[in-house]
Amino acid sequence: MDNSFYSPDELAGLGLKSYGENVLISRFARLYSPGTIEIGSHVRIDDFCILSGTIKLGSHIHISAYCGLYGKFGIVMEDYSGLSPRCTVFSATDDFSGEFLIGPMVDESLTNVTGGEVRIGKYVQLGSGCTVMPGVNIGEGVAVGAMSLILHKLDPWKIYKGYRLYATKNAADVYSRNFYSFLLFLIASKIILFPLSSLMVISLRLVLGFCNTYLIIE
Repeated sequence: MDNSFYSPDELAGLGLKSYGENVLISRFARLYSPGTIEIGSHVRIDDFCILSGTIKLGSHIHISAYCGLYGKFGIVMEDYSGLSPRCTVFSATDDFSGEFLIGPMVDESLTNVTGGEVRIGKYVQLGSGCTVMPGVNIGEGVAVGAMSLILHKLDPWKIYKGYRLYATKNAADVYSRNFYSFLLFLIASKIILFPLSSLMVISLRLVLGFCNTYLIIE
């Protein structure tokens, strides 16, 4: 055996609601409700992952080892999204206020489970160890740093990080900032040949400093 993935015949016997082409699911992953799980094409699910509840995966998705997707109220991952190792996605949560009991072995009349669908947009990538809480909508193109706790909606095409999550920058700004840094280098490298360029460097630094301050405040 070259790998731990199910063969096509084994995959057909899992009882998935639907699946496409080139679907690779580790034999060491656990799908506890395959009849409510939809999988697109070119999807890989690695060792020791747990998927349960109502889950819809698009195409070109990689779910790394030790991830958990708990879809009591639904989880959707759109095309080209991915989870790094040990990410956990919750669509439901117990009530930890102290007013109710907690856990699946307690009578439902004594618990207060709430939640909402989690939607992870196209091109989203979550770093290792991220936790996504119920009802969260992660916008298209978002990248989230490792060990982040995601409690609320994330706006499209931003880079986030932190235990108390905050936006650090717009993804598009990364490219423009790199361009300005390169331009500054070119000007500074010619100070000896062009004395007046030192004044240009100072002016450009002031402009860039203002832009950076604005981005941080925003």
